[in-house]
Parts: sequence; structure tokens; C-alpha cells
Amino acid sequence: MKPKFLLMRTALAAMFGATVLMSSPVAHAERLKDIASIQGVRQNQLIGYGLVVGLDGSGDQTTQTPFTVQSVVSMLQSLGVNVPPGTSLQLKNVAAVVVTTSLPAFAQPGQTLDVTVSSMGNAKSLRGGTLLMTPLKGADGQIYGIAQGNVLVGGVGAAASGSKAQVNHLSVGRISAGATVERAVPTTLGQGEAVYLELNDTDFSTASRVVEAVNRRFGAETAAAQDGRVIRVRAPVGSDERVAFLGALESLQVTPAQMSAKVILNARTGSVVMNQAVTLDSCAVSHGNLSVVINTTPAVSQPGPFSGGQTVVTQTSQIEIQKEPGQVLMLKGGTSLADVVKALNAIGATPQDLLAILQAMKAAGSLRAELEII
Repeated sequence: MKPKFLLMRTALAAMFGATVLMSSPVAHAERLKDIASIQGVRQNQLIGYGLVVGLDGSGDQTTQTPFTVQSVVSMLQSLGVNVPPGTSLQLKNVAAVVVTTSLPAFAQPGQTLDVTVSSMGNAKSLRGGTLLMTPLKGADGQIYGIAQGNVLVGGVGAAASGSKAQVNHLSVGRISAGATVERAVPTTLGQGEAVYLELNDTDFSTASRVVEAVNRRFGAETAAAQDGRVIRVRAPVGSDERVAFLGALESLQVTPAQMSAKVILNARTGSVVMNQAVTLDSCAVSHGNLSVVINTTPAVSQPGPFSGGQTVVTQTSQIEIQKEPGQVLMLKGGTSLADVVKALNAIGATPQDLLAILQAMKAAGSLRAELEII
């Protein structure tokens, strides 16, 4: 067996062993700000095109990136320098780049932002370069910031033994506080008599719990759910009172409803993650020399005569997993996905086998969970 499969299988076994211990999840209260956001309080993406100069011969090769030459000619003309027509510019110290950043909510002119500078052409490295003044535009085409400064490419170096292996992309760098906000984004937060909360995940149970918690804290009819995601909350009209109200609202403790069962598979690495114990129905799966058979039978428990108890019907399950003739692993008790995965790893199934078996169980309707492959 390959060492990487052995390590991955060991990690999976440990992970699912912990999942078995947590098969009965306990709900904990969360701050409202961790499970919801206020409508209108958001970031805005900004982008700009610019030039990085001062590179040590590691810039774009102008024969393959003509837009770099055109950008340099346009920049020189804006500075009053006219390049004679037909002049062949050999620019080894210049690179065309895209500058990106996010404009936070309520940002005002004069504030600074960190920016990311990424090469557009075939520059070998941006290390040591300087970004020239670059306008940053929003989706509406308006300029909201100006970026300029020295580009820092972090994580570059050689190992102590003299290895030249790089530990970062040389064509991407950052400029700390490299952009200045020039225009504020209008906000409607202070308008109207209500604000709107948006849950991070649509869930009707969590929305109703948020409404109950808000009304319990601030009075009846303060909050009302519009759907499974948006909640309307009455707020003070004055800006100072509204800010204080929203601060108290975000700190409110709410116990979110238990999320639906979900299994995430990483087809490239073989990693499997589940958010809770997942039950399985009866099924039989054959994959190569592996076979999985799950039998679920009802078990009836009746109380004694005149005891006043009730008849209870439970599901007793048996899992049979076989890799080779004569090698069978039996598990009894409640059938859960954690049990199946743990048993598969115990007999040496590879992560690829596990992915194929889980997909087959989902297709057959035995796996009662949302299956997501990334």
C-alpha cells in the first residue's frame, strides 16, 4: 500500500472516530453577527490596470505582450513625452498588472486599503518593482480609489542547503496601505424605519428563532421574518440610536437550528467531511473486490402489562463489508455513515474506493444526506 494512502486513511479513521463520538451534536448559542449580516453593509470589489516599473530585467517580453508597450506609450504621452512613431521599445523592467482590492462598508475618502498586484503578461517576477498611479474602479465604472507604491512579494528565498525552490508565486505581490479611497459608496442604512437581517444560510427554523430572540430582547413585533433568509427589524430613526441598537442586535445570542445532513467529498485528495452523523437505509454496493451490504430491521420493544408504557419501534442494523473472500467485517447497532467509513478504512479501502461507494449509496437513495463533490 502506498504511504500517502496509508497516511490519508489514518487521518480519515481518526476524523470519523471523532464523528462517532459526536453523533449527538449539542446546539450552542451563537452571536447574531456570526450567523447573519445587515442588508446594505457589504464590501465592493475594485479593479484597476496599471504598470509596475523598476524590475531587474524580469518584466514582460514586449514582443509577446504588445499591450505593455501600448500602455507605456500612453503613459508617456500623458506626461508630455511623445514617442516617435515606429519606435521599437525594449522594455525589460516594466510589467503590465491588474490591481484588485475590496472597498469596505462605510469607507470614507482618505482611508487606505491594501491592494493585490498580479501580473497580466509573462513577467518572471514583480519583486522590487513600483506600481505607478492606478485608478481603481467599481462595477459601475466610477473611480473609488487610487493605488501606488512599492510591491512586496513575500515568501521568496532559498533553503539553507542552497535549493532554489520558490515558496510563493513571484508574479503576485501586495502593497500594504497602497490605495487611498477617493469616493464613498452611498448607503441606505440610515433611511427608513427598519433594517433587514440576512441569514448566511437559508433556514426557516433559524429565521423563526432569530425573530423570537429579537422580540424577546427588544419587545414584541420588533422583528418579523419575510422568508427563510430575510428578517425585517424595526430600528430607531436617529443615526446614533440606530448604531447603538445595531450593536446590541449583533451581540444577541441565538441558537441556530441544526443544519441538514451534508457530506463533502474532495475528489482530488480523497478527503471526506460530514457535518453530523448520517443514517443509511438498506442497500448493497459492489465496487471491485469490495462489497457493502446494509440490512435494517425493525425491533419492537413492548412494556410490561399494566406498566403504562408505550410500544417503541427502533431500527436495528447490520453492516457487512467484505474485501476478499473470507474477510468480512460485521457491525451491529444504529447504521451511520461514520460506521461504514470506519469499517472501510479498517480493511484497507483507499480514498478513491470510499468516494465511489458513497456516490453509489447516494444514487441508490441509501445515503440520506446532501452529497457535495469539490
